[in-house]
Amino acid sequence: MSHIAIIGGGAAGFFAAIAAKETNPHAKVTIFEKAGRVLAKVGVSGGGRCNLTNSFEEITDLKQAYPRGDKLLKRLFKSFDHKDAYRWFEEHGVKLTTQADQCVFPVSQDSQTVIDCLTHTASKLGVEVKTHYALEAVEPLSDGRLEARFKAHGSETFDRIIVTTGGSPRAEGLQYLASLGHKIEAPVPSLFTFNVSEKAFCSLMGTVVEPVSLSIPSTKFRSQGPLLITHWGMSGPATLKLSSYAARYVSECDYEFPVSVNWLNETNASIVEERITGIIAKNPKKQLGSVRPYELSGRIWNYLIERAGLSPEKRWEELGKKSINKLIETLTNDTHRVSGRGTFRDEFVTCGGVSLKSINSNTLESKLCPGLFFAGEMLDIDAITGGFNLQAAWTTGKVAGSNRL
Repeated sequence: MSHIAIIGGGAAGFFAAIAAKETNPHAKVTIFEKAGRVLAKVGVSGGGRCNLTNSFEEITDLKQAYPRGDKLLKRLFKSFDHKDAYRWFEEHGVKLTTQADQCVFPVSQDSQTVIDCLTHTASKLGVEVKTHYALEAVEPLSDGRLEARFKAHGSETFDRIIVTTGGSPRAEGLQYLASLGHKIEAPVPSLFTFNVSEKAFCSLMGTVVEPVSLSIPSTKFRSQGPLLITHWGMSGPATLKLSSYAARYVSECDYEFPVSVNWLNETNASIVEERITGIIAKNPKKQLGSVRPYELSGRIWNYLIERAGLSPEKRWEELGKKSINKLIETLTNDTHRVSGRGTFRDEFVTCGGVSLKSINSNTLESKLCPGLFFAGEMLDIDAITGGFNLQAAWTTGKVAGSNRL
């Protein structure tokens, strides 16, 4: 009997195992997981509710969601995309709902629903699961099969191996693949918050401003969305998106870089000036702190007034041209210094992994080692938040597992 090994019991691993068994019903399919339980990351996805995909309604170019791997996924989505994933889960008993932000969750709002679906489907097909199996090396044999060596479990021989072990925080963790000739893109963190040491800024913790535009000066990296101010700095979707887009750049900067906040999400300064002059005309005798433009909260507005070097008690009619320009600059281009990063809870994502140049873009099979396939975050594919990373896992797992022996 042919034997297919799935190395890694996460989202991509289970989808690959299910697809492999359905495509090759007479083959033995086994998932090998190094931890004591499977699908742990699925369990914490979406704060424990499992944001398993996205409607993609607001995505006009996959590059917007996938800073790395967009071209490959555009090709693979022809075989299995977000609509197919939505249909697959509903057909397997997981009723789904799409939120206003286009994120897709199970109606149960419980990730265990998704975990149960995957484990029950795999079990029903006859997929075996073995935990506490950590892969150490893969060796191609002269007869075309592959030998996998597991820590504390010795070696086993397989007709096909699909590696779905997720992102590796260090390149050394992928050395066994590099030794086979695969190009490895150096892993660096993605999806993290920004540490800002300015006390006045962090005193606004708990405040959400939506939407804002964030950018890194002198680069093309920018993002939009809600900004959450925390006791350590910046968080929220806008921050996490920017960290994903600029993952390699800020790593090279050792996480010390400037970030500009456009509090109004308005790039046309003349429109902002028109709004400010309109406020002056209507409220000349009122104090700056009593009239808030763009529905900014009192805390944010007073902070920005003082950041512009003005006093909340100053009257609007007392603003000269220089003060108006300084206020507009603060509202639209407020630059802060980032001094370090924080991880995003347990949903840690890495940029990097097995280079897409080392795999067949149609099958996800290694170009260097026949019979060896890859899926999930093991590949140099990663995304912004919103269900896009799990969608990449479903898609690549499905494609890698659907190849016939």
